[in-house]
Amino acid sequence: MPDNDTPDDHSDLNRLNHPQVRDLAWLLQAPDLLDTPFPGRPSLSNLGLEDPDERCSWLNSLEQDPQALETVTGPRLAGRLGLYHEALWHFLLAYAPGTRLLAHNLPVRDGKRTLGEIDVLYHIRNDPHPIHLELAVKYYLGLPEGPGAPDSQARWIGPGCADSLAIKRQRTITSQLPLSHTPEAQAVLATYTGLLPQQRLAMPGVLFQPWAPDTTFDLPAPREATPDTLTGDWLPITDWLRYMDNRQHWRGAFLNKPYWLAPPRAEGLDDTTTLTQALTAHFSQRRTPRQLILRGPAGLWRRVFVVDDTWPTAVPLPI
Repeated sequence: MPDNDTPDDHSDLNRLNHPQVRDLAWLLQAPDLLDTPFPGRPSLSNLGLEDPDERCSWLNSLEQDPQALETVTGPRLAGRLGLYHEALWHFLLAYAPGTRLLAHNLPVRDGKRTLGEIDVLYHIRNDPHPIHLELAVKYYLGLPEGPGAPDSQARWIGPGCADSLAIKRQRTITSQLPLSHTPEAQAVLATYTGLLPQQRLAMPGVLFQPWAPDTTFDLPAPREATPDTLTGDWLPITDWLRYMDNRQHWRGAFLNKPYWLAPPRAEGLDDTTTLTQALTAHFSQRRTPRQLILRGPAGLWRRVFVVDDTWPTAVPLPI
């Protein structure tokens, strides 16, 4: 899998300070993890933000007056990352110049039985055709050995060992997206549109390649991975000092949920000694993985997951 460290000028982040505005700017250009049979995320053109100057002006206006964004995202800051990610999309589709948000989180029921939920219903301005958008943001660590072939999606599992790329892909493609074409969903959607919705999937995130000293092993990208999928490294805590051998002059920060999207501003980063001390203290008391982002002297960013030596504690098998 290619190394795609992110340069400082990769997006609109340099001039932005507000954390939620920065996350929104990151989201605008973050690639999807997978290329599935369904179309991917709305494009910048769909959103009416393709022109760099117009996009800059739109983000700057949010930076100067973030109240509307804070109102939508604020209740999600203490919850799960996925809910915060959804809230950012709700705001984006409602306020971007090229789209109109019709509804979100629509439950679909068969009598008293809940069949599922439609994440988002929106349309592109001047086009009445509705679009059903499913949302996910995912961070998966690749296993050098595990279920399936080397390029199996089942080899890529969440840091909490409860999810895998294979499971998420299966559930989304076979259950969540087809839901909007069922008779039960059509009864719900009739309030908003009389047309059968198109179906899209927005699933940005990061795939973390296993790192080990003295090895040239490179785990292949999982099947259907997009060419520009964001990547990082993962390693056990015992390999941390060797990982940092040639990175003494790098700086970095821990990423705490829900702020796993945009990197922090460069001036807020800590030196490697501070990071090492914090990691040592963490793993002396806990086994939970920690995500960091590092920045090198040349201005390149690299995401890293550091895990306990006993990780993974389980490997979720495909459905």
